[in-house]
Amino acid sequence: MKFFNPTVGWSALLLLALAFPFLAGNDYHLTVMSTAYIYAIATIGLNLITGYTGQYNLAHSGFMAVGAYTVGILTVDYNVPFWVAFALAGVFAAFLGFFVGLVSLRLKTHFFSIFTLCVGYIMYLVIEKWESLTHGTVGIIGIPAPPSIGSIDFSEARPQYYLVLFFLVASLWIMHRIVRSLMGRTFMAIRNGDDLAQALGINLMRTKLMAFMLSVFFSGLAGGLYAGFVRFIGPGVASVEHTFDMTMYMLIGGIGTLLGPLLGAIGVPWLTQYLQVLQDYRFVVFGPLLVLLVIFLPYGIVGTYMNRKRRKEALAAQAAATPHPARDIGAVPAAKGATHA
Repeated sequence: MKFFNPTVGWSALLLLALAFPFLAGNDYHLTVMSTAYIYAIATIGLNLITGYTGQYNLAHSGFMAVGAYTVGILTVDYNVPFWVAFALAGVFAAFLGFFVGLVSLRLKTHFFSIFTLCVGYIMYLVIEKWESLTHGTVGIIGIPAPPSIGSIDFSEARPQYYLVLFFLVASLWIMHRIVRSLMGRTFMAIRNGDDLAQALGINLMRTKLMAFMLSVFFSGLAGGLYAGFVRFIGPGVASVEHTFDMTMYMLIGGIGTLLGPLLGAIGVPWLTQYLQVLQDYRFVVFGPLLVLLVIFLPYGIVGTYMNRKRRKEALAAQAAATPHPARDIGAVPAAKGATHA
């Protein structure tokens, strides 16, 4: 039995995450990690539609902004309880995703990406210009933190960290169940080719639409968490730059894997934090590092490891199935000298 297996690895990561507040030097480190967890949830959603279904949605940050503004508008302007607004953030993002997906998913490859890029920019403009609803460029200030549970005050850094960690773990578990289910296999069949999926009897439009709605649902939940965590939101939340950041997290960690987007969403922000000492020159260092990673690990850290592991297993299975001449030498004379009764 191998010492390292997925159960051991995930358990070790969970224990490390639970112990992080006691290892962190100050609340700033907790804030950085909590923000990374929130974007990890959104990246997990983007990975579902891009890594598992093969549709690159460039409006993903727009749907995260929809979730954030749902919480902000309902709690600040209409005094709706935070948890009700938070639940509606994911539902409303998926509801809007139904209509966007109904139109955009009729397109394929880069045409779909270009269309969603335009949709994301429209979302940004609506948020910026619709001042009566979104408060325009001023943004929404004074968003309440999640209400306290007993003596646990979620306005403090450590309880907030554990709250965000809870939703991250729940999101990973749900995503694991999805990709291991029959639904997940249909998503991957579409990623491998529309014609192949249709030959298997898969309803392309319905399945793609389901993947799209699930993807933006996670993005909306991440946006709702972000609003309650930061307590202020502006139009910049919908910027397409955030979608490109999440794409980078997937590519570095490993697109189409569960662990890859998580490692990318956590590792990249911390790397940029440590490069802050270089000030304006940090991108001069980070850029070549990213290029080298793409050259030597084209499938990301986790994806390259998994590919190499599968390749070794295939070679080992092929070697075991191939007859070895040395093992058959003694059998040949016996066969020639055999007598029949």
